[in-house]
Amino acid sequence: MSEYIFPENFLNSLNGEPGFEVENFVNAHQNSASPTSIRRNPFKKSILKTDGQVPWCPEGYYLNTRPSFTFDPLFHAGCYYVQEASSMFIDHILKYIRQTDGGSIKVLDLCAAPGGKSTLINSAINSSDLLVSNEIIKTRVPVLSDNLNRWGTANTIVSNNDPRDFSRLTGFFDTILVDAPCSGSGMFRKDPAAMNEWSEANVNLCHQRQERILADVYPALKEDGHLIYSTCSYSHQENEEIVDWLCREFNMESIRIPIYKEWGIVEAESPEQKAWGYRFYPGSVKGEGLFAACLKKKEQTDEPPSFKTKGHQKLALLEIELIKKYINDPESYYYNKVNDDWLAISREHKESLDTLQRHLYIKKSGVRIGKLMGNDLIPDHELALSIYINKDKVLQTELNLEQAIQYLRRDNIDINITDKGWSLMTFEGQALGWAKLLPNRINNYFPKELRILASAPDALK
Repeated sequence: MSEYIFPENFLNSLNGEPGFEVENFVNAHQNSASPTSIRRNPFKKSILKTDGQVPWCPEGYYLNTRPSFTFDPLFHAGCYYVQEASSMFIDHILKYIRQTDGGSIKVLDLCAAPGGKSTLINSAINSSDLLVSNEIIKTRVPVLSDNLNRWGTANTIVSNNDPRDFSRLTGFFDTILVDAPCSGSGMFRKDPAAMNEWSEANVNLCHQRQERILADVYPALKEDGHLIYSTCSYSHQENEEIVDWLCREFNMESIRIPIYKEWGIVEAESPEQKAWGYRFYPGSVKGEGLFAACLKKKEQTDEPPSFKTKGHQKLALLEIELIKKYINDPESYYYNKVNDDWLAISREHKESLDTLQRHLYIKKSGVRIGKLMGNDLIPDHELALSIYINKDKVLQTELNLEQAIQYLRRDNIDINITDKGWSLMTFEGQALGWAKLLPNRINNYFPKELRILASAPDALK
């Protein structure tokens, strides 16, 4: 294993932190590799070889070795997400607090890219619930949208906004997850280069940034709504001090989350407000470093903004009828047109979409179906990956592994074709994207920006 040289004063700064055992901690970094874990997509059933379950997440699994995910068609089909095991604890928190939430809920993932926790939330909530996944940094929005597209659902909205923009949405969300930007010490074993970025000054800077983010988004949480706060840092200033600050400044109530001793998670209380927090240390858990806490908003909140819908485009009923045939249970969705593209979102979220569009910069909503050319649909990649596509209305071409890799690289596909027209290209029954079958060739419509650029491992050549 690699020799880890921890930053100066780092280990000393953790002495006295709840559950911190320096010898066990150092040994885990020096002598054990970061475990590889994935989380299954419950909406896309597939056969995956795994090596044991992540104890706090029923859909999380460990792998014996780290395969080449890039060359696994099931990864591109959205059958699973490669996610660090400790961060899957958010699933356990969500399912616990959901027991007290009545009816449909609206959830905000404030700092969402690249999308691991958003796809986790999307798996944990119901189809009647709404997830808004926001990313502050514009260049990181495309990867967030791509990962949610792979997950395949129609109850998600992606936005690109600063946390302060959400203050206009008073009392709008039932649950807000703030997986806050932090000093990153919890990722040292997985990413040793992160050690070069760590300093006590950076910890203090992150603490200030975290307070600003939380204060900005706080008005958007409804009364009795839940705030889930997490970091991949061990530092007291970014964890227990922030939770104390939330309880003191906003009179939030700490929620104790039930855990099992054998999980190895350290349950801690903040020194001032005795608020509950949960610490993950490599060597104690089979995962990386994490801190998580859950709090409830107690003060009264203004009514959420609502608007009378007006000024909507007049949509051609004939076009909508043409679109509907590509969707299972088509009456359950609201259809709208952006430029030439038709989109669908769960019908119960139409009013929320109207409200959000008035206040936020929306990058994605629901599922993009495609464009109409006369009576023919030019289908979008989002439709191919959607779990709502009516597969009875489209051609399907099943590919073997070699052909699937050719398709994902946008190479020529070595296959005999007898059909003509748009075809859903599938691997083990899971959709990868579209191709146009012609008498003498196949036009590959897998998105250029998503294509595999790396050379295939020898085993696949």
